[in-house]
Amino acid sequence: MSDQLIAHRPAALAQGAPRRTAPRRGRIRHAVSATLLWAVAGVFMLPLVYTVATSLKPAGEVFTSPPTLWGSEIRWANYSDAMNYLPFQRFILNGLLVAGLGTAVVLVASTTAAYAFARLRWRGRDSVFLTYLMTLMLPQEVLVVPMFLLMLNFGWVDSYQALVLPWAFTAFGTFMLRQFLLTVPRELDQAATIDGAGRLRIFWSVLLPLARPSIAVLAVFTFITYWNSFLWPLVITTSVEEKGTVPLGLSLFFSQQGSQWSLVMAASVVSMLPTVALVLLLRRHLVSGIATAGLGGR
Repeated sequence: MSDQLIAHRPAALAQGAPRRTAPRRGRIRHAVSATLLWAVAGVFMLPLVYTVATSLKPAGEVFTSPPTLWGSEIRWANYSDAMNYLPFQRFILNGLLVAGLGTAVVLVASTTAAYAFARLRWRGRDSVFLTYLMTLMLPQEVLVVPMFLLMLNFGWVDSYQALVLPWAFTAFGTFMLRQFLLTVPRELDQAATIDGAGRLRIFWSVLLPLARPSIAVLAVFTFITYWNSFLWPLVITTSVEEKGTVPLGLSLFFSQQGSQWSLVMAASVVSMLPTVALVLLLRRHLVSGIATAGLGGR
């Protein structure tokens, strides 16, 4: 019996050898992937690091030859100077107001429209949705002039509602949430109906909690779009220092007397903080939302 075990041992060892090398190959593959990801992340982080470093340089050391990452001293006063050089606090408050209201309107409009297109049956539903979806092919530059004339007829030029409402009813959010709602089994609606829930109750208590990750993704995208919008606020706003947003405020640092690059960089760093805070606040929902939003449908 012992001779048979000894005879079979080399074969068993030979069969077990590939099993030991497989985890090693997996670890090597994981290490290579992690290294590449960190390298790509480092490349994308370079502009941010340069912006922060330049915001802390003295004004005369921004364009030195040879270029240096850090200046001879760290000037934290650049941030206070940037806030006092222009009414930048006003621009930030205006940006938060416009982006916050715009995000709220987009979420309400997109969730209700997505529910109507995904769960309700009515004549011409698919044709209306296709027509609505075709508006995504129109760039903003094409719509600026007719939208401005419409705001002029309403008397909304240089107003907050003109900054918020014209772009709050786009098809992007409706399409993304509709695709997610199509993946939710209709048996949930039927079960809620048997329990006595109406359509509004099903929408509020059943579907919205399930769509929370997708709603978080839409909220982040919408907030960033409103926050970074430059063309439409430039066209519709006449009193820039009173109703201007952050991109318009940053443009005021460039004048015929020259550009205060250290102050521009300091203001740019401050302008990134609200979007970073929003992403960190919703980070738990973003990963699952990006993985599932807009990928389903049946």
